[in-house]
Amino acid sequence: MTPRELKAACLAFAGAREEFPFDEANSVFKVAGKIFAISRLGGSPLRVSLKCEPELAIQLRATYPAVTPGYHLNKRHWNTVVLDGSMPDPLVLDLVEDSYDLVVAGLPKREQEKLRWSALSREQ
Repeated sequence: MTPRELKAACLAFAGAREEFPFDEANSVFKVAGKIFAISRLGGSPLRVSLKCEPELAIQLRATYPAVTPGYHLNKRHWNTVVLDGSMPDPLVLDLVEDSYDLVVAGLPKREQEKLRWSALSREQ
């Protein structure tokens, strides 16, 4: 996965925005002001930190050497994924979507409705 593909995937979701609260090198992708992905798109190797359900986070870390506890983040709820080709791109895209969905699921109903999101959309 290239930096351009990662950025496009993150921005493809309703209400997603890219911001630079830390510095110009670190892209922070947010929905309704809440972070769902962080990446230094110019970094080598390319990495992305994503929110994850705790049980799945542990399982992914045990299965893929490219997945580690979230760098400078809550290790229980965040993973950092090295995009070195060792994980299939469709799985990485699923993890990006899962991160977005976890964040949106925690938003007030009014915000979810603005985004035209529902818990049912997560199951499809």
